[in-house]
Amino acid sequence: MESLEAELDRARDLDPGELADAIESIGFECTRCGGCCTGYAPDEPGGAPAGEGVDEPAGDSDDRDATDDRDATDREPHTATVFPDEVRAVADAAEAEFGEPYDWRDVARPMPFGLSADEDGEPTGETFEWALATDDCGDCTFYEETDGQGACTVHDARPLICRTYPFSVALEGTSQPMGEAVDEADVVRAHECEGLGRDISREDAEALAASLKERAVRELEEAIGVRDGYDPTAAERAEGDAVVFDSEGPKEADGTPIDGE
Repeated sequence: MESLEAELDRARDLDPGELADAIESIGFECTRCGGCCTGYAPDEPGGAPAGEGVDEPAGDSDDRDATDDRDATDREPHTATVFPDEVRAVADAAEAEFGEPYDWRDVARPMPFGLSADEDGEPTGETFEWALATDDCGDCTFYEETDGQGACTVHDARPLICRTYPFSVALEGTSQPMGEAVDEADVVRAHECEGLGRDISREDAEALAASLKERAVRELEEAIGVRDGYDPTAAERAEGDAVVFDSEGPKEADGTPIDGE
């Protein structure tokens, strides 16, 4: 297995033109179906396996999002990874859009995989990524739907994982969202999405390719930062609460840094 540093060098050497060629050959057009922004029934494509993940309170996000009649009890939450600086960017964009302050937990939650719940239903344990916050239905809290058409309320500040879906780069240390790839061309993988196979302009393919390369580089830089900054004593200082190790160091579930001793 290549080292993360070697994979990072490979990511930095990716040719955006070749990535755009691959994207064009696969084809893609967003249909605004909302499939990449919403929760899933267990074991559906993109859904967490049944029994995994931790249900967290949605806070006051229900007041900001339209609700529907879906039963959240049999749905797994949407899990889109987000970098620490992206959390802050989304919070700023949401405040500008809605005219009220957004804190860390309004935007992100500890990635649930590997965590367990305490007696109050709060997450506990260690994880190594942040995921975008979700509402009671497991949908991204920034997703809204009107007349069957989905939209992102912080579209211009959306994280790289959202900008590049349904594509990923097949390098060790990069994420492979939404289950197994359903199509591929060179190092580009395409994941479950009804927009695949549609015509895409060269301009759009190049923009997507640039974001895809940026995401691959950022994911590997983040992984190296997490590895190098891992502190096994942080969980003790968190006193049983969830600890998220990101490239900036260990944090509590609300984004507060856990200071070293």
